[in-house]
Amino acid sequence: MAELQKQYITPETKAKLEEELNALIAHRPVVAAEINERREEGDLKENAGYDAAREMQDQEEARIKQISEILANSTTERAGVEDGVANVGSVVHVYYNGDKNEKETFLIGTRAAASENPDLETYSEQAPLGAAVVGAREGDTVEYQAPNGATIKVTIVSAEPYDSAKFARLRAEKEAAANK
Repeated sequence: MAELQKQYITPETKAKLEEELNALIAHRPVVAAEINERREEGDLKENAGYDAAREMQDQEEARIKQISEILANSTTERAGVEDGVANVGSVVHVYYNGDKNEKETFLIGTRAAASENPDLETYSEQAPLGAAVVGAREGDTVEYQAPNGATIKVTIVSAEPYDSAKFARLRAEKEAAANK
């Protein structure tokens, strides 16, 4: 049986997920008390309050399970991530189809890896673009087939390990410049 490869998530995302998980777990007794209170109101077949409390419990338990699975199958370690090579945990700067004006910067990882930076898109290493650039070096041009069937060429301008402090600093500078 093949070993499941852990997915990269940013340290901020891990902390955010852990905080949400702890809050949901701490909220369990409140939901259980609500269910018990509504159960005592009588006939459960026509008890909308009971149904709503049970639905809330189901949703929260599903989210607990989802977060637990993400955390169990992820890592903040970036083994093998190096400057100049696009890999999971890398921030990659590219341009498309030979047009240096058509640029994009993104993080390679899962949606759960998404950084707190709203300007930094995240692409999975299994998505067409992510799969095409993983392992490519600065200056390499790779091709991939878009979901619409078009063949797209992507040139790697740079690739660097994700650095949350650096991106927080850049975001703060951008906001400061916008407020002037």
